[in-house]
Amino acid sequence: MQPVSRSSAVTPGAEGAGGVDPIDLQRLVAIGRLVTVEHLPVADSTMHRGRELAAASQTAALPAVVLADQQTDGRGRRGAGWWQAAGSLAITLVVDPVWLGWPPSGRSPAAAGWSLACGIALAESLMAVVPPLTVGLRWPNDVEVAGRKLAGILAEVSPSGQVLFGIGVNTAGRITEAPLPLRERLVTIPDLIGEPLPRQQLLEAFLPRLWKLLTALAADPAVLRQRYAPLCTLTGAAVTFHHGEEQVLGICQGIDAEGALCIQTAHGERRFHGGSLTPQSSQWRPAASSGS
Repeated sequence: MQPVSRSSAVTPGAEGAGGVDPIDLQRLVAIGRLVTVEHLPVADSTMHRGRELAAASQTAALPAVVLADQQTDGRGRRGAGWWQAAGSLAITLVVDPVWLGWPPSGRSPAAAGWSLACGIALAESLMAVVPPLTVGLRWPNDVEVAGRKLAGILAEVSPSGQVLFGIGVNTAGRITEAPLPLRERLVTIPDLIGEPLPRQQLLEAFLPRLWKLLTALAADPAVLRQRYAPLCTLTGAAVTFHHGEEQVLGICQGIDAEGALCIQTAHGERRFHGGSLTPQSSQWRPAASSGS
């Protein structure tokens, strides 16, 4: 099947509109083992289109990727806003776990587990293509460099069982372009190495690595903890964890075999599959931003 492109200005080897780096769709299909690729100049959220593809999974050709040159309404966990400069990598992947070796029913990770696996593959890929970078993971969905967020992941499982990975990586732009409330929290590839990272280069490293990791997890769930441990930026650190209305203080012990965050408290170790290390009041939302 031929990849689907809704961006007629983008062709292999040609520069996209507004100086956005090109995407070679045919090569991406081959290297990423994709069936459907939708490349949009502008989208409110690639996740919205990904959900449509998941809902039509009986007729949609999977695995699929939706890629946008610019997102106008990107979102993170718990409805938090997600900002990134135009031309940065913004994609949603839609995949059937059965294709990756997971059984049609029974054992399968929760959304947090899928997010952790995606983060591992993304962090490893970034360090492979940009060797000077030291990239870490902040549970459950942040990819960081020196404590600043470089990428975010939103994973969810559709009612019909497809897994969606919404991924945003600051491959272009500068911190100074971000809304003021975010400038102390984020970092971009140009801020780190002086130039953008071509999206094609990162995708060609990331997609095969992600599929291989998810297939390995289907055979041996212990792989998740093994691969996550050296990337965890919180292990050994004092944390305040927000679990509903409860605040849990303790020392992070990394994750368990199922991807739960382990915290050693004064009353013993506790494990959390849901919750956040960021209070709801500190989450950025575009409507409340004063802009740049």
